[in-house]
Amino acid sequence: MGRYLESMIQNEKLEFSNLQKYFMENYRDMEIPIDFEDFHDKKSEFEVKLSEEFPGKNFGVDIGFNDLTPELKMLYAEWTHEYWLLTFEDAGRDFNLAYCYYLTVEENNDGSYEVYYMLDAERTEKEGSGGKYLHLADQYHHTPENQPVEWKAWSTGEEVDEFQEWDNDYGHTYTNYVPLIIDNNKMGLICTEVDVNDVNYHILLNTLKEMFLITIVLVICVLVTLTLINRFYIQKIVGMSGIVGKYSSDKDSDVSKELDKFNTNNDELSELAGQISSMIVELDFHMKNLIATHKELTETKERASSMQALANKDALTGIRNKTAYDHEMGLIETGLKESPIDFGIAMIDLNYLKKINDTYGHEQGNLAIKRLCHIICVIFDHSPVFRIGGDEFVVILRGHDMEHYEELKDRFENEMVIIGNDPEIPRWEKVSAAIGAAFFDPEQDKSAADVFKRADTLMYERKKEMKAVREE
Repeated sequence: MGRYLESMIQNEKLEFSNLQKYFMENYRDMEIPIDFEDFHDKKSEFEVKLSEEFPGKNFGVDIGFNDLTPELKMLYAEWTHEYWLLTFEDAGRDFNLAYCYYLTVEENNDGSYEVYYMLDAERTEKEGSGGKYLHLADQYHHTPENQPVEWKAWSTGEEVDEFQEWDNDYGHTYTNYVPLIIDNNKMGLICTEVDVNDVNYHILLNTLKEMFLITIVLVICVLVTLTLINRFYIQKIVGMSGIVGKYSSDKDSDVSKELDKFNTNNDELSELAGQISSMIVELDFHMKNLIATHKELTETKERASSMQALANKDALTGIRNKTAYDHEMGLIETGLKESPIDFGIAMIDLNYLKKINDTYGHEQGNLAIKRLCHIICVIFDHSPVFRIGGDEFVVILRGHDMEHYEELKDRFENEMVIIGNDPEIPRWEKVSAAIGAAFFDPEQDKSAADVFKRADTLMYERKKEMKAVREE
């Protein structure tokens, strides 16, 4: 996937070089709408302005980027940035990637380096823009020790035959880095992340399909064999039914020796006796093979069952994951089609996870996630708890927990206060989280998804009250 994007950029390398140079110098002044869906409006604005400033001339033929006025340069940079951002977003969706982005790199004298997210497929709001414009050029300080694969790809200028492993907001992911080199100049890194759980799911699915096909083939082979035996042999050995009956009851292949008594002449019965004798020996061999095959299939099914259990388990916290949550919601949706169900959904979102990861590292971020998970499971001990994202948890409320939700919520928020004031707890484990819950109302909810949306909205309102809006 990274090579595919790299080849697209190489086809327009001059334009991309101009964009990157201008972007790194002027990204603070660039205004990219956060909700744009098409780059053609901005491109048309550039072309109209170009025709006014340079009538009768064509960009890239009669005039170059450096000949443009400052206003035209800004328009050009904005529409080309929109174009490449949409390209990266489309590529991520088409190839089912967890994350797809482009970094520019600046090396420091001490061996560390700074990375800037020039093309970030995750759209975040520019601070102070009132939700109108994209935040551009996130900057992070990286070191060869903490990002060895990323550093190796950048320093060598070659794609590395290994992946950088992460536990982040997108789950457990592997990142591949493809260096972008234009005219022998290292420009940056094209980064593509794949979700390991998604890969494992497809492996499991293909394994189950192969097992099913093997089972069908074996059943067909057995049925065909039995049909042929019944048609061409069983009906013709009435005279030897006693011996065959003995074999049927005892399953003793030694009866084939008794059939040899009939193989005394060169007639059809003798030939038939010899054939039946050989058949019994072969059947005994096949039966033993079938028993062994059945045992292997049983063991394979047991392994598949274990793999299914792992597929529904969150690797970090040990609770159920997004796959298990989707399955549970599917069951609720099915039940709602028959009659209303009393249930609620509580959304809980960990505050400042990105800040913890950036400040203390991903290991401490994982400890914060585990600490919050433990608190949720202890307080909502009558309800199933799911981790559906890096910092998001869902509790499906029924019975006791639904009836006593307000008490449990107060207990949860009080626990946040206690942890925050405990001097013995490390700073990264002084977790803060927002909680919001909604309960199924047949007059306003058509589906379980509607309940989820209301719970998410209430949680986010609580997060704004706590002044801890999620840092994307």
